[in-house]
Amino acid sequence: MTGPADGPREAQPGGAAAAALGTASLMVEARELTRTFGHGSTAVHAVRGASFTVRRGQLVALIGRSGSGKTTLLNMVGGLDTPTSGVVLVGGRDVSAMPARDRTLLRRSTISFIFQSFGLIPMLTAAENVGIPLRIASTPRAERDERVRLLLSVVGLDQHANQRPGELSGGQQQRVAIARALAVQPELLIADEPTGQLDSETGRQIMRLLRTVVAADGITALVATHDPALLDMADTVLALNDGQLVPS
Repeated sequence: MTGPADGPREAQPGGAAAAALGTASLMVEARELTRTFGHGSTAVHAVRGASFTVRRGQLVALIGRSGSGKTTLLNMVGGLDTPTSGVVLVGGRDVSAMPARDRTLLRRSTISFIFQSFGLIPMLTAAENVGIPLRIASTPRAERDERVRLLLSVVGLDQHANQRPGELSGGQQQRVAIARALAVQPELLIADEPTGQLDSETGRQIMRLLRTVVAADGITALVATHDPALLDMADTVLALNDGQLVPS
């Protein structure tokens, strides 16, 4: 894996290059993904013919201005939305063809999400928020508590386990969200503008944390961002413009 010191590299489209790498090394493979909302003259073409691959263990930055289609593309990769046409594979599994129940199970076991709005439950403590996916997975309490303690330590919040989101800064809340996303040891981490509500220095801290997690645990991360200052931490950059992938 190429480290952040090497700087971003342009993503290679699917096809012969992806075949040469071997499908076993791919975490994500998108083939001519298209997503259209509406019909006729009022149709909105949010994503248009996007093809790309993401290798296992990479941190990939997805860049583009607001409205360029980043969230729509992430939602299709993560199974929150289905493409109008095209195929998306995650770990070799065709997410675009899965019934809703199978996509839900995939999100519980293989894919985790981090959102710009943090998505924490206000009345729960940091530890309780991190433990939610483990409760859903019926993880035994002792194992769950140990995993929560470990994750809060990893994100530097072990001293804040009993505080509620309203008692934490924005950066701390995002760290809780990252710990929660890592709770079930996902293979793919999808982050939609995770630094969008943070100041520039806190945003860099969050990206450095994601960079560390990817390197330490071998997780693959696909991170949407509009901040060009964060791109030096990515292995690969995908750039969207009006729903189409363009040279970065």
